[in-house]
Amino acid sequence: MDKFIVEHSRELSGKIYVSGAKNAILPVMAACLLAPGKSVLKNVPNLIDLKTMAHLLRVIGARVDYENGSMSIDSKDVCYPEAPYELVSKMRASIYVLGPLLARLGKARVSFPGGCAIGTRPVDLHLKAMEALGAEIEIEHGYINAKADQLTGGDIYFEKSSVGATINALMAAVLAKGKTRMFNAAMEPEVDSTIDLLLKMGAKIEGKGSTTLEIEGVEELFPVQMEMIPDRIEAGTFLVAAALSTKPVTVCNCNPEHLTALLEKLRETGCGLQINGGDITVNPPETIKATNILTLPHPGFPTDLQAQFTVLMCLADGISFVEDTVFPDRFMHVAELNRLQADIQMQRNVARINGVKKLSGAEVMATDLRASAALVLAGLVAEGTTTVSRIYHIDRGYDRIEEKLNSIGAKIRREQG
Repeated sequence: MDKFIVEHSRELSGKIYVSGAKNAILPVMAACLLAPGKSVLKNVPNLIDLKTMAHLLRVIGARVDYENGSMSIDSKDVCYPEAPYELVSKMRASIYVLGPLLARLGKARVSFPGGCAIGTRPVDLHLKAMEALGAEIEIEHGYINAKADQLTGGDIYFEKSSVGATINALMAAVLAKGKTRMFNAAMEPEVDSTIDLLLKMGAKIEGKGSTTLEIEGVEELFPVQMEMIPDRIEAGTFLVAAALSTKPVTVCNCNPEHLTALLEKLRETGCGLQINGGDITVNPPETIKATNILTLPHPGFPTDLQAQFTVLMCLADGISFVEDTVFPDRFMHVAELNRLQADIQMQRNVARINGVKKLSGAEVMATDLRASAALVLAGLVAEGTTTVSRIYHIDRGYDRIEEKLNSIGAKIRREQG
């Protein structure tokens, strides 16, 4: 099992480049099932999660090819309505095939999903949305069995904001008969990206960028080509790394509009920011100021950047509080950061962080995708050597993160073990 050996290397400087957004590409890959023929996605990184989804689409009957950042998905021969446990258990985003299979084939059998261990993330909102569109749902032996001779439009009320459920409902509704209205829909950039793809395919959707969406079902959709949006979480991870540096760092190929909440918090810590189109230059502060964060659905502070920002607060001057309202159990990185001599106390879903002068290298273990990134950042600023094990988590969502960080002065070595 691979691990990272991270040496103290805080003098990062130069330019670092952001890849396409994993969390936007996964649902778009599933959406390609809706349009028979070959769709092409550009700006696609080489990630384990995307390979897992590609394998799932092949099982369903699609042909998926990938080369040099371009992925083609030919769904002409899609015929198999099952997403098996051995694939879905590896990645929660596999649930995205539920809506497209129902809409395209009239039936779906999807295993309950797996993925990162960051607390309970039920799929009940997905299932209620499908039922609102006329699907019959049965749960049997760990599988979701859904069928509908013809999905029909209806009103969908989401009890809480859910990116996954919003996207799954969208993909089912675009081929449903009649009008569908969604209330309390998620507004994350990944939702907008999926809407953009569906619109290019010929779907009729109104309300993009708001919590209320209206979809008028169409009889068929058509394959398209589309450039994928930059990964706001990878960008945010690199921006926090820049804030921890002692020299300016420019994060390139961003969309600053997707990062508003993080950028505001970085300013509060004392960072100077210069935004030039899709490039953001961070001038790190001499003394990091403590600030509090509260994770919320977009446009609030993203839960996927909570762990990374916690590392920044570990070296802040003063006390800060980090509360995660999206995934309250997403704090398994705290125990590992404390092994590096951070001073963090947990009270339910709130971390109280007492800033320290320095961290000290040690052996730590990654517990999920974003915690992995946080531990790498912590290793860069910790004195001595930090060993981060179980880094298969980080390979799920970051394309060659060690090579990218090393290009701006980090000292990270991948070892097989």
